[in-house]
Amino acid sequence: MKTILLFIAVLLCSPGKIQAQFTKHIVVLTDKHNTPFSIQQPNVYLSNKAMERRNRQQLAIDSTDLPVNPSYLDSLRNAGDVTVLNTSKWLNQVLIQTSDAAALDKIKNFSFVKKLSRAAPRTRQTNSERQDKLRYEMQPVRKSAKVMDAGDNYFNYGNNYAQINIHEGQFLHNKGYRGEGMTIAILDAGFYKYDTNPAFDSIRLNHQVLGTWDFVKNKESVTEEHDHGMVCFSTIAANRPGKIIGTAPKANYYLFRTEDAATEYQVEEQNWVAAAERADSLGVDLITSSLGYYEFDDASSSYSYSDMDGKTSIITRGAEYAAKKGIFVTNSAGNSGGDAWHYIIAPADGEHVMAVGAVDVNGNAAGFSSYGPSADNRIKPDVASVGASTVIAGYDGNPVTANGTSLSNPNMAGLITCLWQAFPEFTNAEIFEAVKKSANRYNNPNDRVGYGIPNMRIAYEILSGQKVQNRAEQILANDWLKAYPVPFTSGLTLLLKPPATGKATLQLFNDAGRLVYTKNITVNAEIIQYLPLDNLRILSPGVYWIKYSDGKNTRLLKIVK
Repeated sequence: MKTILLFIAVLLCSPGKIQAQFTKHIVVLTDKHNTPFSIQQPNVYLSNKAMERRNRQQLAIDSTDLPVNPSYLDSLRNAGDVTVLNTSKWLNQVLIQTSDAAALDKIKNFSFVKKLSRAAPRTRQTNSERQDKLRYEMQPVRKSAKVMDAGDNYFNYGNNYAQINIHEGQFLHNKGYRGEGMTIAILDAGFYKYDTNPAFDSIRLNHQVLGTWDFVKNKESVTEEHDHGMVCFSTIAANRPGKIIGTAPKANYYLFRTEDAATEYQVEEQNWVAAAERADSLGVDLITSSLGYYEFDDASSSYSYSDMDGKTSIITRGAEYAAKKGIFVTNSAGNSGGDAWHYIIAPADGEHVMAVGAVDVNGNAAGFSSYGPSADNRIKPDVASVGASTVIAGYDGNPVTANGTSLSNPNMAGLITCLWQAFPEFTNAEIFEAVKKSANRYNNPNDRVGYGIPNMRIAYEILSGQKVQNRAEQILANDWLKAYPVPFTSGLTLLLKPPATGKATLQLFNDAGRLVYTKNITVNAEIIQYLPLDNLRILSPGVYWIKYSDGKNTRLLKIVK
C-alpha cells in the first residue's frame, strides 16, 4: 500500500549544470506556401473520426490543419547532419536534432525560417537525479477510507466511491454512460507496466487502448519509463469491482509520452503539441494532461507569471488550438499552492483548457493546489476534484492513495467524457459551460477552486433542458406558434415564441365558432414557452381553432381531436 505525492516538480539547476551545447532545436517556419496539401482534401491528413468531430461542431478546416510543408522538412534534413524529430502544423514549427553547427547556421538563413531556438541539451541527468524531480511518499490506504458496495449503483466502486460521489458521477454510470464510444488521449511522462497491471485487465481484454507513442524517444512502447501516467490512467480506466473503478472505464484510449521526467526543457512543450496534433488527427474527443511548465533547467527559457495569460507558452498555444478543433482539453492546475511560484502553470492558463484544482473528499481545498487567477485575471482554476488522498491503482493493481492535481484532473476528465457521451450533439464549449454551471461555487468563484466542485447530475439536467430548448428552436424555425400532439385526446401543449412582451389570451373555438376554452397568460418576446391546455377530455371529437392574441398580434391555428 502506498501514498504517492504526484506532480512534475521543477528541478532547479545551477548554470554550471546546463550544458552549453544544445542538440535539439525548434525551427519556427514563416508559411506553408506551395504545400502539396489542400484544405479541400482533408482526408489526406485527418481521419474520418477527426472530420466527423469537426462536422458535428460545425468547425471548418483551415490552414492550421495543413501539415508542415514537406519541402521545408527536406531542406532542413539536407542542411547537414540533421534529424527531424517531430512537427507542429498548428504552430508551424519543427523539432530537429543536430550537433552540426554549420547546419544550424545554414538553417538560420533559410528564407522560410522565422526563428531558431534551442530546446534541449545533449546530456541527460542520472536516474538518481530524476527521483528528486518526481517525489514519492509511501503509505497505506487509510483504514477509514469510505468503501461503497454495489447497492443501487451499476458499479461496486470500493475504495474510490467518495471521489466519484463528490460529483454524483455514479448518476451518469447508472444511466449507462461509462465512456463507450468516446476516445481519450492521455499525455504524460510514461505508463510504467500498465500492460501487466491487473487494474487494467478490462481495457486490455476489450482492446480499449487504440495506440501508444513515446514522443521523447520516438518509439511505440510507453511502458518502460515513469509511472506517473499509469497512476493517472488508473483514475480514469481502472476496473476492479469492489476495489477501484475509474471514472470512464469503458472509453477508448491513446497513451502518449511527452514528458521526460529526468529534465525540464521546452522540448517537452513541443512534444506535447505534437502529441495533441496526433490525437486530433486520430479523432479523439478529449485530451487530458497532468503536466505543467513554468521554470526550465535552461533559465533563459523560463516563464514568468505574466506569461500565464493563455496565449504565450508553447504548450498553452497548442492546447488552445486543440480546443479550437473541437477537442475537450483538461489539465491539472499545478501543485504550487504552498511554494514561491504559487500560481497555476501552463497549459492550465488556457482560456479553453479546463484547469482542475484539488480538494479532499469533503470538498476542502488542498494546500498544495495552485492558485489563480490567470495573469490576465480570468477565473482559474476552472473547477476542482479530489486530489488529496485520491485512490489510484498501485503496481499490483490494488488501491493506494496519492496527492496532487495530477489526479484530480483525470478523475474529472473521465466524468466529463461520460457526460459528453450522453450529449454528443453538443460542442466541447457547451459541455465546458454546463460543467462549470453545475459546480457548487458557480455564482461565487474564487482563486482556489474556481467555480467549485461540478455535479454530474446537475450538468446532465442543464444539458437536458438545453436539448429541449434546442429542439424547440428547430420546431419553431419558421413559425412562432405550434401545437402538439395533433390530433390530441385529453390534453394539448402549445409551443410558443411570442412576437411581443405583455399579456396574451388563448381561446379555443369549435368548428361552429363557439368558445369552449380560455386561458390568460403573460409572455416575453422571443422567449420560448410550453403552454399546457388541460382538461380537454370532455370535448367532442372534431375540428377546433386556437386563437392567440396579445393586442398587437393575432393568430389562428387549426387543430383536431
